[in-house]
Amino acid sequence: MVNPELLHKTLEDAGVSFYTGVPDSLLTDFSAYIQENAAHHVIAANEGNAVALAAGSYLASGKPALVYLQNSGQGNLINPLISLTDPEVNGIPMLLLVGWRGEPGVRDEPQHIRQGAVTTAVFDSTGTPWEIFPDEPDAMVQSVRDSLDKAESLQKPVALIVRKGTFSGYKMADAPSDTKGLISREEAVCAAAEALPAKAVVVATTGKIGRELYTSRISNGEEHPGDFLSVGSMGHSSQIALGIAMEKSQTPVYCFDGDGSVIMHMGSLAINGSSGCKNFFHIVFNNASHDSVGGQPTVANRVMLSSVAAACGYSSVIVKTAAELKKEIASSEAGPRFIEVIVTKGARKDLVRPASTPRERKIHFMEYLQNLEN
Repeated sequence: MVNPELLHKTLEDAGVSFYTGVPDSLLTDFSAYIQENAAHHVIAANEGNAVALAAGSYLASGKPALVYLQNSGQGNLINPLISLTDPEVNGIPMLLLVGWRGEPGVRDEPQHIRQGAVTTAVFDSTGTPWEIFPDEPDAMVQSVRDSLDKAESLQKPVALIVRKGTFSGYKMADAPSDTKGLISREEAVCAAAEALPAKAVVVATTGKIGRELYTSRISNGEEHPGDFLSVGSMGHSSQIALGIAMEKSQTPVYCFDGDGSVIMHMGSLAINGSSGCKNFFHIVFNNASHDSVGGQPTVANRVMLSSVAAACGYSSVIVKTAAELKKEIASSEAGPRFIEVIVTKGARKDLVRPASTPRERKIHFMEYLQNLEN
């Protein structure tokens, strides 16, 4: 296994001093280490933004930066990888550290299987050199040095792909925060689910929020044909919900979202807010962290998401208790409506995972929608 401190030292010795990316569960220990020890570290809104930040750093310093991400972020990565950093355009070197979810032959969740199978092919198609990140310390040091040399000589990004279990543990210190009187996200999700009107449709974002909603339904013995659990495509759940709401104008449609997800594609707020869709309701559970992949911070405790939403055309409100949340859901306020719920970090480890496949759930969900009035 590789100690995160050793990787950081190897990068620093090679001249890397700027780090940016989007947290990934396979890279949790390394990203936690640099969060506390790197002088220049930015947790980006999405992976494409991380490439742009790294490009800006290189243009100003002449030194390659490190970009870290989960392989599911390759989609966000591709545009700037090809149109900004490619040697046929600007030629900007950087090192990509990529967590390999869904690696062929390794058990993983359904949303990662296809992405894992095409990860190396995606890099091949973009002309991005790659190799597997070694899990032996000496080999890792040499691989990082060689990859940085290659990036500089070719004037392009080079990727190191990280397998599950590569890094040894590093626990990030808990940041001081005032959580007095706040409820947990799971409590808020359960309260919201209980308060929903009859026949409401819910689109839940990927990660813990969807699993907490599903666990709540199972624990209460509830049928849940109107729940769509978006197990992948982080940042896109509100647009899925808006598309449904526009087709089913007589049905209240709720998006259960997270702060990291909203920030990843914040432009969606402008589309949602300007839609005039009266049956669209956007509930954002804000704990200012990427809670599903290690608890790294987002900027959502320094950015007024509800104010941004209001500027985009939503009516918006902030709540901090289950009672306040239920009251807002029960109100007659029309959409587009943005309800920001301030909650605490953390999740229990025994959240239930659906036994059915995403495709099976999609079929049942569509059958439910077909029986609703348009």
